[in-house]
Amino acid sequence: QVQLVESGGGSVQAGGSLRLSCEASGDTTRTCMTWFRQAPGKQREGVAAFYTQLGWTYYSDSVKGRFIISQDIAKNTLYLEMNSLKPEDTGMYICAAVPGGCRGNWYSDRADYRYWGQGTQVTVSS
Repeated sequence: QVQLVESGGGSVQAGGSLRLSCEASGDTTRTCMTWFRQAPGKQREGVAAFYTQLGWTYYSDSVKGRFIISQDIAKNTLYLEMNSLKPEDTGMYICAAVPGGCRGNWYSDRADYRYWGQGTQVTVSS
């Protein structure tokens, strides 16, 4: 069993930066861990994923070059460093995890993610 607790959200102006944290309890070795974004009126979408065994990273086109996903193994914590934030980055950011490698549809909430956090809100103003 894995529990996920997100933190680090807040309000920031466009162009600013935030770092989100997802603290995990339980075994997250050989796990695909993903940050999803839920914007008002939009479908939840994966923005970045991390395969813990090999450190492989995956990004959606909308955040590539601006966001960095990483993990502190000792703290069992996943991070999402968000730079050059845009108003369209506004939303609830939710951490999810599933044992095994990240699949081809890692960015879809229809993928077989077993564990979900409650989320942390990010608001970017213009």
